[in-house]
Amino acid sequence: MERQIIADVERQYLRWKKKFPTVWCAGCALGIIMGGIIRAIDSLRLDNDQIALISGIGCTGRMPVYLDFNTLHTTHGRALAFATGLKMARPDLHVLTVMGDGDALAIGGNHFIHACRRNIDLTAIIVNNQIYGMTGGQYSPTTPQGARATTAPYGNLDQPFNITDLAIHAGASFVGRTSAYHTTELPKLVAEAIGHQGFSVIEVVAHCHTNYGKLNQRGSAVDMLQWQKENVIPLARYEKLEPKEREGKLPRGLLFRKEAREYVSAYQEIIEQAMADAAEEGEA
Repeated sequence: MERQIIADVERQYLRWKKKFPTVWCAGCALGIIMGGIIRAIDSLRLDNDQIALISGIGCTGRMPVYLDFNTLHTTHGRALAFATGLKMARPDLHVLTVMGDGDALAIGGNHFIHACRRNIDLTAIIVNNQIYGMTGGQYSPTTPQGARATTAPYGNLDQPFNITDLAIHAGASFVGRTSAYHTTELPKLVAEAIGHQGFSVIEVVAHCHTNYGKLNQRGSAVDMLQWQKENVIPLARYEKLEPKEREGKLPRGLLFRKEAREYVSAYQEIIEQAMADAAEEGEA
């Protein structure tokens, strides 16, 4: 029975006839995360055609290739720009973006902060593996200080972005964090984000054992998942820790939520008002 359920999900959500196996490394977190997104959408009983999944470039950018939704595989850093245009044209769709940390916060950083401040009704899933994985292991905006990368063989000098803090202070109205290890939490957060009216950001702490793990002696994919289990901890537990105890730990769960005016609906109100004004002037 369990295998039958899995088979049904494969047929419903995956382009399973022509797009597999994936290009991802064995042990990569992206398969776990893709499964979490599928389970979120399945739990909401949404039809495939009600979903649009947009990505940029990188390992994460390959995800729309494998999922049988309305999909766009766009240019580097521009997933949110394409998603914004789509949402404005088709507000009836549930529009999700999947991005890596480099894709979202380096070349895509400007799009990210402005999507936050607009509070447009999109769900942004940022897979944070702290490195550029597909292009050879360069350091990214979330690479920790001192960590090694192919472009930082003596250790990264730059301060890393805290994705969730950046999202909150830029104006996002729903912000959460989980990890690839916490497989039951991810679909719940994604489902809640899809239902939220406004810009939703979910950071998924992940691993790239092929590049980041190898360069920084972090061990195998299993070792890096174990690190996530021990260090990406529930928000309630994190808040009880002393400042010194918080070092190296990340809070997970729903970190921030507020009700705020959503951009597409507000823009539609302007259109309706302009049309009413034009009609009134024509009658005068």
